[in-house]
Amino acid sequence: MRRLVSYFVRGLAFVAPIAITVYVCYRIFDAFASVDQLLGLRSFPGLGFLLTLAFITLVGFLGSTLLARGVLNAVDSAIERLPFVRLLYSSTKDLLNAFVGEKRRFDTPVLVPAPEGGMARAVGFVTQESLSRFGLTDHVAVYLPFSYSLSGRLYIYPASEIIRITATSAEAMAFVVSGGVTESARGA
Repeated sequence: MRRLVSYFVRGLAFVAPIAITVYVCYRIFDAFASVDQLLGLRSFPGLGFLLTLAFITLVGFLGSTLLARGVLNAVDSAIERLPFVRLLYSSTKDLLNAFVGEKRRFDTPVLVPAPEGGMARAVGFVTQESLSRFGLTDHVAVYLPFSYSLSGRLYIYPASEIIRITATSAEAMAFVVSGGVTESARGA
């Protein structure tokens, strides 16, 4: 019986990541099927997905030109004036820019004292090197992501308490999000 349970757990460890990945990919493509329906492209499944990718790439290209940058800034400014929409828009924009924008924020992995205290340490990311606008000239903002989650918490630490680590930000994030079981994080 113990051997059967061992085989089941081993099979689960192999099948679950594949099944979850396939399910998430299916849900993404299923969402783009509604784009196909909206554009009347039911006879060409997947064309809505390709058109969406092309549109996003075109906006990225136009956003890098001087003329279109003014238009995109005007749209950005208009959205920033709408009360509830502003909160949702700016939060989403800041989150995406933190990972993939020109002003990446999660590029400095550090080791800090764990919030619970004691001798434990936590892996985090410096998001603001200077908090002088809050009167905290010798402090930094450190984001500590949660394991197996896309969320985390922001802490303020004295700059003297952070230790920069040699891992890349991708390696450190994979290490934290996986609960420390990934082997790709060297130095974390």
